[in-house]
This record gives sequence, structure tokens and C-alpha cells, in this order.
Amino acid sequence: MRRFAAGLTRDLATGDDLCQMTIERALKAREQWVDGTRLDSWMYRIMRNIWIDEVRAGSRRLQTFAEEEAGLSVGADGGQEASVELTMVERALAALPDEQREAILLVMVEGYGYREAADIIGCPVGTLTSRLIRGRDALHKLLGEQA
Repeated sequence: MRRFAAGLTRDLATGDDLCQMTIERALKAREQWVDGTRLDSWMYRIMRNIWIDEVRAGSRRLQTFAEEEAGLSVGADGGQEASVELTMVERALAALPDEQREAILLVMVEGYGYREAADIIGCPVGTLTSRLIRGRDALHKLLGEQA
């Protein structure tokens, strides 16, 4: 859940807040969960809906006191190629449109099947597949330009 939240919010701290809100809402609405259905899919759906509400409302739960770039070089010793590559992937992923990023996070990062991911997002499987293909192509292009 935390990985999906961080991907949606593009910020780990905000993602942690989103996880907490999701758990709180799920606990309050636990009687709505249907026994025999996938709990994780239900939780991801709640998280996605909360995030959509947050974006629409324009509210921020966290203030940034320093620019993100100011903290990127802290502690870097030059031998962290893997960390640099991960940062490049995170930036490329953050540059994608929300729909493509959601599809990639659910299928490629979280490991959901297309049907499950489509159910979480609330779209047809064909739409999810299209978003996933466009997102993968965009990631390849973005990462190819950075390499």
C-alpha cells in the first residue's frame, strides 16, 4: 500500500499520510467489506478514491519547507549508481499522467493482474491496457533520454 501511495502522491511523506487516511477510512467502513472478496483490492480502491478527493479539493496535508532538489544530494558519496537510477525512474514515473502512472504502479510495481487493476481503478480492462502501454512507452522514452 505504501508503495502505491507514494507513487500516487509523488512524495513518500504525503504517501504515508494517504496510507493512514486509507486505513482510518477502511476501519470506519469495515462493515462494507464483503467477506470473500480481496481485502487488498478494496483497500487500494479506498486509497485511490481518497487521493482523487484530495487532488480535487486542492488541499495539502504537508507543507514543504525546502525544495525537493535541495535534499537530493545530501549523503551522496558518488558510489550510489543504483540510487541514482532509482531516482531517475521515480522522476520519470512522476512525469507521467495520473492515469498512466496508476496503471503502471498497480500492474508493474504492485503485481496486480489487468482485471484486478482495472477493478481498482474502475475502468474497463481495455482502457487499463491502453494506459499501461502508453505509460510504458513514455517511461522508455523518458529513461532513454536520461541515460
